[in-house]
Formats: sequence, structure tokens, C-alpha cells
Amino acid sequence: MLSTSTRLRLESQLEALPLIVGSASPSALATQSPSGKWSVARNVAHLARVQEVFANQRIRRILTEECPRFGRYRAEEDPIWPAWLSLSYSTALGRLHLGRRELIELVSSLSSEQQARVGSHPLLGEAPIPLWLEFLLLHEAHHLYVIMRRVHGID
Repeated sequence: MLSTSTRLRLESQLEALPLIVGSASPSALATQSPSGKWSVARNVAHLARVQEVFANQRIRRILTEECPRFGRYRAEEDPIWPAWLSLSYSTALGRLHLGRRELIELVSSLSSEQQARVGSHPLLGEAPIPLWLEFLLLHEAHHLYVIMRRVHGID
């Protein structure tokens, strides 16, 4: 069953973004680091795209297939990712928030039996939906940390 902690982080983790980004200008949010690492905007676009893949291609498959197998998500192997690369921070953020509302709606409607369904992943093994959500949230938290570093000029 989905824990209170997971549900609360799913609902609130993105609330940290305005504080993390602060008053950074749109051009600062779009600028890659000196070493070529992703900009803030690209990190947010990545989070929005991963969330979309997670909800539409993973959770929905887990709900309809018996233990589907998934590979690791890699943006550079995603045929849709190039279309996300040029999104502005505000557009990517809008997609991230819209996708989050849809994901919360999806997982909130699941029965205990549906939440117990599993999908297989190279890192997680056979994992039920609540563990998949933890995986998504931890991945997202990592990128929030990266975004904070980028905003403060830390490569």
C-alpha cells in the first residue's frame, strides 16, 4: 500500500522548485554549465518527460500486463526527448506540474490489489507500484539537487 510519506512527497516535492530557483533569470535557467552539463530548464524538462514515461508507459503497463519488463530510461535513447530539449523553463515546469496532477490522480484511484502489481526493472527487480513511485521520487530529488547546484553556479 502507498505510504503516507510517499503520497505527501508525490504531492509536495515539487513545491521546493521556486525556492531552489529563486530569482534566476530565464537566460540563467537556460544556460548549460561550463562543462556542458544540463541547464536548469533541461533538468526540469527531463523530470517532466521521465514522469510522463513513468505514468503512461510503466504504471499503465504494470496495471494491464503480468510483470512487464522495463529497461533503464535513458533520455538519449528516447525518440521523443529531442522535442523536449528546446522547452523553456516555464513550459517544462508547466508540463511537470500537469503530469504530476495526472500521476497523483492515477495512483490515488488504485486499489490495494492494483498497487501490489509488479513490473521488473534492472535495478529494482520485481517491484510493486509503491516502490516504483519511490524510485521516481528519489530520481526527482536528485535532479532537484542538481538544479540547486546549477542555479548557484556549481558544476
